[in-house]
Amino acid sequence: MDIRINQFVAIIITALTLIPGGAHVLELPNKMALGREQYFVVQSIYQGWAWLGVILILGIAANAVLAIRMRRQTGPMLCAAASTALIFMTLAIFFTWTFPANQATANWMAVPEDWQSLRVQWEYSHAVNAALTFVALCSTTATVLIRPRYDRTNL
Repeated sequence: MDIRINQFVAIIITALTLIPGGAHVLELPNKMALGREQYFVVQSIYQGWAWLGVILILGIAANAVLAIRMRRQTGPMLCAAASTALIFMTLAIFFTWTFPANQATANWMAVPEDWQSLRVQWEYSHAVNAALTFVALCSTTATVLIRPRYDRTNL
């Protein structure tokens, strides 16, 4: 497979990983202003979103493969490796802050007493993940933009 196809696939998959987090960031200010009843109703729209985790795994894999394939080009290889690490970090953040909030609220179907602190934890963990994913997308895209140096005497 041509390296350019690898780059294209990695960019597209990384862009797809940004969609859920970007949606969370865009709705965050309005959701934080909601009262308890409204917030829990809105949270029900996320039923089935767990399947989007597959995109994260594909993003990690696509960028890892790209990093391996570009190992002779230090700059692009480091960019692809950074993207791999950044997307992996989003999973770590999810399982450290988002998933526990989901568990404590039975996926936002049960209202615990500390629901407001869980909301903050849930919303801001998604916002941080969106920022990391955006940087990962920039880094993956940079693999196309960084060109190896050529010896001008050989031109």
